Amino acid sequence: MGSIHGLLFILSLQFFVSNVYCLHRSQFKPSFLFGVGTSSYQIEGAYLEDNKGLSNWDVFAHTQGKIKDGCNGDIADDHYHRYLEDIELMTKLGVNSYRFSISWSRILPKGRFGDVNMRGISFYNKVIDAILAKGIEPFVTINHFDIPQELLDRYGAWLSAEIRKDFGYFAEVCFKAFSDRVKYWTTFNEPNLVTKFSYMSGKYPPGRCSSPFGNCTSGNSSLEPYIAAHNMILSHATAVDIYRKHYQEKQGGTIGIVIAAKWYEPLRNITADILAAKRAMDFDHHWFLDPIFFGDYPSVMRQILGPNLPTFTSEEKNLLKAKLDFIGINQYTTTYTKDCIHSSCTIDNYDGNALVFTTGERNGNLIGTPTGLNNYYAVPWGIEKVVMHMKERYNNTPMYIAENGYSQASNSSMTAADFVNDIERTNFIHDYLTYLNSAIRKGADVRGYFVWTLIDNFEWLFGYTLRFGLHHVDFKTQERTPRMSAKWYSNFLKGSKIAKGFGSEMSSEY
Repeated sequence: MGSIHGLLFILSLQFFVSNVYCLHRSQFKPSFLFGVGTSSYQIEGAYLEDNKGLSNWDVFAHTQGKIKDGCNGDIADDHYHRYLEDIELMTKLGVNSYRFSISWSRILPKGRFGDVNMRGISFYNKVIDAILAKGIEPFVTINHFDIPQELLDRYGAWLSAEIRKDFGYFAEVCFKAFSDRVKYWTTFNEPNLVTKFSYMSGKYPPGRCSSPFGNCTSGNSSLEPYIAAHNMILSHATAVDIYRKHYQEKQGGTIGIVIAAKWYEPLRNITADILAAKRAMDFDHHWFLDPIFFGDYPSVMRQILGPNLPTFTSEEKNLLKAKLDFIGINQYTTTYTKDCIHSSCTIDNYDGNALVFTTGERNGNLIGTPTGLNNYYAVPWGIEKVVMHMKERYNNTPMYIAENGYSQASNSSMTAADFVNDIERTNFIHDYLTYLNSAIRKGADVRGYFVWTLIDNFEWLFGYTLRFGLHHVDFKTQERTPRMSAKWYSNFLKGSKIAKGFGSEMSSEY
């Protein structure tokens, strides 16, 4: 009996190790979307070509001192001219979906105050047709941070309710032009992040903030983020309403919104920190999703913010009702969370409106492996926590992991060879997919996963000093070089059962 038990133990251990350290495409449904993601400003370049208007990021990135390396997205990856080359990279990977965004200022250089730029329409038609010809589904984001500078100059962009009309108009132009072929739409990418960076810390355009959150020439960090968010939420609802009334039934697509979704873990196993972690979620994920699902902001936000938090009219609540088909989740990291109501906190990493402090360290130990982005750690179990939380809170609404990726810091002295053997990124993707698969086995309705990103790009405030790409880009020559992670992802998508970090198992066919 002992030898039989021993044999059974060894077999069960082998099964456990196999399932923990190896992945196979067959562990996900055949219909599961596996893709890569990009965004318009970060890759396209051609910033004034073919009648494109200036975006807020065109102007901001040209302002001295705003971008770490002093660079901008004028050329970026030159995707506007090299899109066929980049689609060929996707084809070699074996992805079945491509998530990208549409440049608002390329389609409507002056918002609704000007003509539709048909050359911009033509560019995205060519991209959509080219990826469909390769068997790749377009997964389109209507707004990924960049907006026409015209709207900022005219009425202050997201601080004015006027922008709801503009966003609805832009969305309908996109639906009319592309929704006969695009079946996956998202209205916004990370609105919960961009509102904080634009109107709380002032790091993103239009650079508005107030003390102690930042040192800006104008703004109110305790008020303006919530006005901007309110207008974004209602802009989302407006666009979805247009899609559902005029396009969805005929064309059979779906529409959602993409939220930046850190996992917040209590720093200490005490009630105050447990409540702080929940409060951090309320002031982050739930801030945008609760109004869409429940018709109002989380109650704790209203308790803390009082009159600074806008209210929804009964008409607006009717507009919001169930206004999405899926939730997009961008998940990169997990952080410890400490209460700042009953405990003193330093200003660094302090979310004053949520009254919490976040840190990656507890008792001298880091929560995960550091990445190239400060305060971002590889914590694979965090993705399962986020997905299961969304499942429970929002009635298991279908979910897509719209972004998940690993950053490497870079400088001008590094070469492509320094970046190609990216074992850390390879392990990151493997481990996060493993925990995502665990959540799916537990019943979470997750239907897709997109690696951020296809190619190194202009990484917002970091310029070209931070690299997320499966493919290295030499920005002097625009040469694309596949990294180990690209080869690993390709092998996985093509059905190889591969353990993490084993370069010898990479196919030479890539």
